[in-house]
Amino acid sequence: MNAHTAAEAYLLDFHRRVVSSTSIAFGSIPASLNGTLHASSYHALASMVPADNKALSVLDIGCGDGHLLSLLAGRKHRGLRLAGVDMSDGELDVARSVLPNDISLLKERAQELSIATGTIDVVLSHMALMLMDDIEQVLSEIHRILRPCGTLAFIVGGKGLLEPVRQLYLNELRPILREEKISLRLGDARTSTGEGWRTLLSSSFTDCKLADVDLEVSTTPSEFWDFFLSTTYDVDLLSSGGQEKLRERVLAILASNCDHNGNLRVGCGLQLITARST
Repeated sequence: MNAHTAAEAYLLDFHRRVVSSTSIAFGSIPASLNGTLHASSYHALASMVPADNKALSVLDIGCGDGHLLSLLAGRKHRGLRLAGVDMSDGELDVARSVLPNDISLLKERAQELSIATGTIDVVLSHMALMLMDDIEQVLSEIHRILRPCGTLAFIVGGKGLLEPVRQLYLNELRPILREEKISLRLGDARTSTGEGWRTLLSSSFTDCKLADVDLEVSTTPSEFWDFFLSTTYDVDLLSSGGQEKLRERVLAILASNCDHNGNLRVGCGLQLITARST
């Protein structure tokens, strides 16, 4: 196995300290996809796997604490063979403690999968691919392990926080990032746009489709900070002093945008991308 990159080393450290951050942030917020309301963005992604008893092998890349795999396992469909891949011992330890024993969990980099060629029907990933270095190699490995015409379906950040909360937050975050000279980049810049994903997928995949996954929650500013903002990578990279400064400023500015009940309406735009292997 190759040595981890600086970004991978940071992500490993983060997910050792902040286990289950992604499922905590996204696991209970309703998500709308193509006019259908799902219990969460994880449920929306799970809907890409046919809900029947047909024999299927499904791999979750960047499976984290196993939240998506747990949803699929809960279907109890005969013939559904599930597996997950993640770099983080901390996340995989949680996954092993909650998932059935017949789900295979591998501690691997997505750039170097041990899975046999042409053995997977569906590859899924939730909020992980856009963080990965050498994304071309990741997609090459996904193509290698997928059967011909196999399905790739993944959710990425898309638009992220929606206005007006997005700009209010960035106005407070960016000066502190500059003050602390935070420069670590996570992932390839091309993964921040739909056109970039289309270009990356074009060499080995066909029928590429992009769909918006819309989330909205009504919460207090302090709850929004605690369950979402405080466990983002941007905030985690700051010093403790920088985090507290940002928290105070963000809570103050968001408080002025609450309704008469003290609640803040926050939207988040994710993106579901699907494609088929050639």
